[in-house]
Amino acid sequence: MSRWSQILPCLRHPQHRRAKGAWPDVFSKAWLLTLCTTVSLLYLFCYFALPHLLKFRPRTDLSWYDLGLYGFGPTRSYVSFESESPVVEISQWDSGCDPRYTFLAPRGDSIPHPGPMILDAAGNLVWMKHNHDITQDFKLQRYQGEDFLTYWEGEEVAGGLGQGSWFMLDSTYTQRYEIRPVGDFDGGDLHEFTLTNDGTALVTIYEPIPTDLTPIGGPALGWLYDGLFQEIDIATGELLFEWRASNHFLVNVTYEALNTKGYEKDTAFDYYHINSVDKDAQGNYLISARHAHSVSYIDGSTGAVLWTLGGKANDFTDLSDGTATDFRWQHDARWRDNNTITLFDNTAHSNEDPEASSRGMRIHLNYESRTAELEVAYHHPQVLKSTSQGNMQVLDDTGNVFIGWGHSAAYTEFTPDGNVVCDVHFGASLYYTFGRVVSYRAFKDSWIGRPLTNPDAVADDNVIYVSWNGATEVDAWQLEVWDGHDLDNLTFNGILQANKDGFETGISIPDDVNCDIFRVAALDAHGTVLGRSTPLQRPLGLRLDRLLNLQSYVLGIAFLMAGSGLLLGLFRYCYCRIWRRRSSDYQLVDMSENEGDRSV
Repeated sequence: MSRWSQILPCLRHPQHRRAKGAWPDVFSKAWLLTLCTTVSLLYLFCYFALPHLLKFRPRTDLSWYDLGLYGFGPTRSYVSFESESPVVEISQWDSGCDPRYTFLAPRGDSIPHPGPMILDAAGNLVWMKHNHDITQDFKLQRYQGEDFLTYWEGEEVAGGLGQGSWFMLDSTYTQRYEIRPVGDFDGGDLHEFTLTNDGTALVTIYEPIPTDLTPIGGPALGWLYDGLFQEIDIATGELLFEWRASNHFLVNVTYEALNTKGYEKDTAFDYYHINSVDKDAQGNYLISARHAHSVSYIDGSTGAVLWTLGGKANDFTDLSDGTATDFRWQHDARWRDNNTITLFDNTAHSNEDPEASSRGMRIHLNYESRTAELEVAYHHPQVLKSTSQGNMQVLDDTGNVFIGWGHSAAYTEFTPDGNVVCDVHFGASLYYTFGRVVSYRAFKDSWIGRPLTNPDAVADDNVIYVSWNGATEVDAWQLEVWDGHDLDNLTFNGILQANKDGFETGISIPDDVNCDIFRVAALDAHGTVLGRSTPLQRPLGLRLDRLLNLQSYVLGIAFLMAGSGLLLGLFRYCYCRIWRRRSSDYQLVDMSENEGDRSV
């Protein structure tokens, strides 16, 4: 009888037959368990992994740099300078690109030393200052005929607002002014610090105030962040003008979702979000409100709103099929002339915004007919989606447009009609939406820096590394050697010159130089000495740092060998245990008993 003929009758037995429409218990439980597991895994994937996967910006034209093979925000270190600076990638370059310096303040999880920073056209570091607090809005401005480096520094609160002060450094990088808001405020906001031709500063402030939020579905006794701006006399600290959004705009102008905000003072609702202020020759103000999707013109005497462009309170007819007034979540509204404004249109508020492409905009306004027309839009070559921050600058010398992409670590220069002449990345573009490297704004300008410090020089074997943080007039370095006579009154003679090569230059000591005491002099283009390093000595014997470095290698090898030995021992132990267990399954058989059985 075949095996199947024995099995089939068993299956036909009533105990083995399943009822019509029912699954066997074993299949039912397995199927249900598999279904539940699959649904759970899909839910966890969609909840935790998918939002992060959607942040990636895959493209077929990304370089190794943009793919992140050198890191999210690649940096370079120096021998003579303790901080690290970004390694940039110039992804596009044309001879028409403005050769002046770039001013930015990189920050984020991939920036080891955040703070204000100046880079040259090739991306080399010129000057940086490591600030422990957050730094925003770093740029060059003029006050009383003198150039200053200005920025905000403080603490970021409430998801994008700030409490801090505004600072002004002169050409020696000495702090000359610290400006605070006038009144009973916790601090000044990070979004705006603009100097006017009248010797005043325009600044933004946020203050939580109680208000009725029922028009937008909130509590009757709720809290919102009121957006203010002040004009302050820099010399005297006198308050000249103050304006509050809550006095002129109702809470329902907002496009920001209330969610769970507004119920407590600590979680006040930011309904307006003022993020830029500019002043014209008539003494009136142009302000940008990110959460209202609008730009408004404010009377400089009464504070009245003269007109609003964009948003729910828009006063203009769009002559460009909606593209002149459909900006969203924008930043940096500025006058270009009496009838033209520029701004940076983020377009996107979050990574979930579909098909959003940030852009710079130049808009022409006709006040009599109340019409608006988009003249030019400036898009990044990789069609970036910058969910926050950003700015647009018109370069006075050429009319070119310079855009800092804010939340995306890039800055781009365009011709006035929108053609890209150069594009620079200071972070891997595949990961821009993660915000690991950002700069609130970026600018181009000229600058002459004359630091009060000496050049920094370090001798490493037969090479001397020299740099001078912030010195912009250095053209070459002169290596000077001690004449070997008087240690109490050192006299040095120049033996060679080396052209300045980026931020830090390495100078090789000639083989025929027997002296071990040196210094380095900084020379300008005319050969004039600008400054000298302190004397330094060529290291003799085994240096401590190299000894420590050697020790780290020895420790690494020791750990590797110890770990390998432990793994090998564990493997041998497990192998022996398995071998013994298998050996115990076999036993000797008494053959005499078997022979007795056969004889019966």
